[in-house]
Formats: sequence, C-alpha cells, structure tokens
Amino acid sequence: MSQEKYILAIDEGTTSARAIIFDHSGHIVSVGQQEFSQILPKAGWVEHNPIEIWDAVRAVVGQALSAGEMNRHQIAAVGITNQRETTVVWDRETGEPIYNAIVWQDTRTQEICDELAGDQGADRYKDIVGLPLATYFSGPKIKWILDNVPEAREKAEAGKLAFGNMDSWVLWNLTGGLLGGGVHVTDVTNASRTMLMNVRTLQWDEGMCEAMGIPMSMLPEIKSSSEIYGYGRKNGLLIDTPVAGILGDQQAATFGQACFEKGMAKNTYGTGCFMLMNTGNEPVFSENGLLTTVAYKIGDQPQVYALEGSIAVAGSLVQWLRDNLKMIETAPEIEPLARSVKTNGGAYFVPAFSGLFAPYWRSDARGALVGLTRYVNRGHIARAVLEATAYQTREVLEAMNADSGVPLQELKVDGGMTANELLMEFQADQVGVPVVRPVVAETTALGAAYAAGIAVGFWEGEQDVIDNWAEEKRWEPTMDAEERDRLFRNWKKAVTKTFDWVDDDVVE
Repeated sequence: MSQEKYILAIDEGTTSARAIIFDHSGHIVSVGQQEFSQILPKAGWVEHNPIEIWDAVRAVVGQALSAGEMNRHQIAAVGITNQRETTVVWDRETGEPIYNAIVWQDTRTQEICDELAGDQGADRYKDIVGLPLATYFSGPKIKWILDNVPEAREKAEAGKLAFGNMDSWVLWNLTGGLLGGGVHVTDVTNASRTMLMNVRTLQWDEGMCEAMGIPMSMLPEIKSSSEIYGYGRKNGLLIDTPVAGILGDQQAATFGQACFEKGMAKNTYGTGCFMLMNTGNEPVFSENGLLTTVAYKIGDQPQVYALEGSIAVAGSLVQWLRDNLKMIETAPEIEPLARSVKTNGGAYFVPAFSGLFAPYWRSDARGALVGLTRYVNRGHIARAVLEATAYQTREVLEAMNADSGVPLQELKVDGGMTANELLMEFQADQVGVPVVRPVVAETTALGAAYAAGIAVGFWEGEQDVIDNWAEEKRWEPTMDAEERDRLFRNWKKAVTKTFDWVDDDVVE
C-alpha cells in the first residue's frame, strides 16, 4: 500500500479524547486533543458524559485531519483505543445513554462485589474470568445501572438496552449510531475487563451474566483486535473509512511497544499506571495480586495473554496537586518543584483515592500523606507525589517477577509522565533495572494504529512494529542498594496506614 496513506488512531482516554495520525514508519504526523468533564457526584463516584465524549471524538478527528492538511481519502484505516472498564449503557431505540458512563476509578459497586463474593472471597470467579471481584471492572457497574436507573432492568430484559465499554460506544457512533446501523462490537481485550468473558474461550460466560443479573442481549459481539468491524458513517470526516483495530489502552501500549515475546513487559504512566507482561498463548493465573488479561488477538491468529499490575492513581495525583491543592499551575511544574529538595524529607504519599489496586486490592483503603514534620515543605510533598508512582511500580514489578519466575531485565516505559526525568531516574533506582523510553512515547494510540493498519495490509504484521520501534532514552539505576531498600521499606510501612479506613460509619 502506498506510503502516502496514513492511519488514524482515536484514543478515548480518561481525561481527554485524542486523534493521532501516523505515517508508515510509526511517526506522528498530526494530533487533535480535547479534554472533557470529570463528573464527581459523591466521594468515590466518577462519571463521564458519553455524549460529551462522542462530541470530543468528532472534534479531535477534525483537528487532526486539519493539522495534517489531509482528508479521509488519505486515511487507510481507523483504530480505536480506550479507557478500559468505563461502562456505558444506552437505549437501542433512542440512541441515548440511560445514565452517565461509570468510570473505572468509581468505587460505588463495592457492596455488589461483596455480595457476589459471599463466603468464597474476591477470587470466587478468578478461574473463569482471570480477575478478582473489584469495583474496577465493568460487570458490577452494569448491575448497578440496572438496579438503580428507573425502568432500566425492564428495558434490558426486553432487549432494548446495549452495553459497551467506551470502545463500543465510539465504534457504534462512528459506524452510524441509531440512524446508520451502528456496529455493536468489542474486542477481546476490552471484553476481558468486564468480568463477563471466559478468559479461555473468549466468549461471554452465561454463568457470569446470570450471577450479575445481566441479560446477554445487552452485550456486544466479541471480535479480534485487528479486523474490519465496519465503516465510518455518521461522522462525515471519516465516511467509508474502515474501522479495523480495537485495543484497550494498556494492551494497545503493549502492542505499540512491540512486546511480542513471552516475558517482555511495559509500564504506561497515565492517569493510572499499568504494567503488562506478555505470557504467551496460555493464560497465567497470578498468586501475587495481578490480573490475567488478553493482551491482543490479531485476526485469526491465536490470542496472546498478559499478566497485568494495575495502579489506580499516578498522573492523576499530579492533577490533584494542581487542581485541588493549587500547589502548581501546570503538571510539568512538579519536576522543578520536586528538584528543589534533595530528598522526600521523610514524607510518603499513598494515593489510595479509589482504594488500592495491585497487588493489594484493598477497597477499604484511602489516601494518606505520612511522615510529616515541620521540616517538610512544598518541594518534599511534590517529590513524595512523584516517588509514589515509582514505589507502586516496584511493587507490581516484584509481583510479576514472582509470578513469572523470570526477573525483568529492563522496563519499557511510555505515557505522559515519562517526560518527567526525575521520575524516570528514581524509577530506575527503585526497580534496579534500566528504564527505556521509545522515540514515540504515544504508544497507546500507536498500538491501535498498528492493529488497524495490519488488518488492511498497510503494515505486514508484528515484524513491522518491531522494525519501527526505536529507543530514545535509557536510565540506569545509580542509587546505593541500602538507601533504595530503606526508602522502599518506609513506603511499605506508609501503605499499611491506609488500610481499614472505610467502614460502616465512615461518611464520605
């Protein structure tokens, strides 16, 4: 295929929608980006307006095409990547969402998870779906909507409602929506985050749907991560353009980082922090608090699995420092502020805003800033904020090493926070292996672009991804081992201070 054509990736993230156009070498040609509202009705509740998100997606596609001075005829295919687990339910007869999208960070479904766990505990269904019962995943969110939105259950049982993670919502609208015969599909990576798909068969599990009271008629059809699902319709900017790739954001980054061999891993630093390790064609079930997930499936090829360590709060902690405490005006300002001191001054920040994810899975935890003395200033707090991401990543990496039995030799990194040199230096010191950033750090959008491009023959396959990948910078560990372990020991102590905060008489 002519290299004068390009691939457009739609990256529907947690705080913004982006459209990025890539050339055949995997380099960025143009970008469009637009933030959307974070709706916080109560403590622990996080929502998005699906209509606002779709409007943002349309806007950023137009921005990217305009910035690249091109039109749809130069776009060979469209790939979609998305914030995973965020749940939207819409009416098939009106095309309107029946409730705001419930975001992956939302914790309102804890009681539902506890009821489902019963006496068997959070791992009750892990052998089927690869996941513990947690507020993180889509299934309990769907149940909450059906249980709490008037007439929702009746409509669902009558086949009038559709569920999707955000990939399905964007695809349905992109391919025509209500009036244009929108395609109701998801891919295996997103389906593996719902608690409703059998992780071995890659099919919706009747027993899981029954346990959660979710009619199977609501669910999208499960497809591979790289095939033509449909063509642009409603959005005239992409009319007749094939939509040919879908990957959940962390799986997309894994694909974009060319982690195609068993044992290869990447860590993405975004709103949260997510490390995935390729485990090959068979699922590996963690004994150390990690998730079993589908990494990708290219067309008819066998699926590839991954172990995942999910950290709820990373970049969003910097945003919290900016927006809630007003300590900085822009996110990049945190680095010079943190560099204004040489240590954390004894302060540790455990950002358990939505409980603790991997490897603890403690929904009863809440954030804590500990070790404070009058010596601690803004610089120490800024440094503690950055260090929190590195400590959490080390915990996940050690869990992965234990589950896989093969210690990582280097850590590939990507995402917005990798621009923070201080964080990357400290990360290498904490994990004790080199940290490597690629030339194209936008690997999430790039992975979705590759999946779409492979489906239409723009790229031959995984070898093209490997050939395009290039190292931009590497950080080697330099910290004294004794100091490294002292800091981490104190971090582990700080984490224990967040446990058991939420109980029946705590009002949030």
